[in-house]
Amino acid sequence: MQDTVQRKVVSLLVENQSGVLARVSSLFCRRGFNIDSLTVSATNDPTVSRITVTVISTNERELEQLVLQTERLEVTRQVFVLDDAKALQRELLLLKVAANVSNRAELREIASIYKAKIIDLSPDSMIFELTGKPEKIDAFLRMFEGYTILEQCRTGVTALERGGMHQHMQKPPQEIRSAQLPLPGTSCPR
Repeated sequence: MQDTVQRKVVSLLVENQSGVLARVSSLFCRRGFNIDSLTVSATNDPTVSRITVTVISTNERELEQLVLQTERLEVTRQVFVLDDAKALQRELLLLKVAANVSNRAELREIASIYKAKIIDLSPDSMIFELTGKPEKIDAFLRMFEGYTILEQCRTGVTALERGGMHQHMQKPPQEIRSAQLPLPGTSCPR
């Protein structure tokens, strides 16, 4: 059976310390995962940060091993792959497009269809703000292929699962770490 290429969103709760992002991203790199997007944000606990990483994965087993290794980092509290059917994913896009009197109406119409906000208007450009699923952002950008994009800034995915507390968050981190299997090439403690 051949694995298919899929975009996976991995959510991590980590200690809010300097250097944590570098440790996590270097682990992803060492395991051969290319990070498609990465966001870091505060949580309701000031000692904890949430890192949301989007990766392109072709192998479920390798992704599982990555999650296990990430859980083993001392700074990691929780790690889980979000289920696309149960997760809400959003991105923010700021897009500056060349605009003049002749194309402003067209640009406003595109913005209206996608429910994007025009947050700046100058004699030679317009800046749009759009929040939505990654697919919506991609579709919006495709509408501007015939226009001159001056600048673009895209935040990357941030996501949460629907419903109450995520099942992984109901266990203390020490219980998760002690229940893990050893990494390949290591032996079990005796």
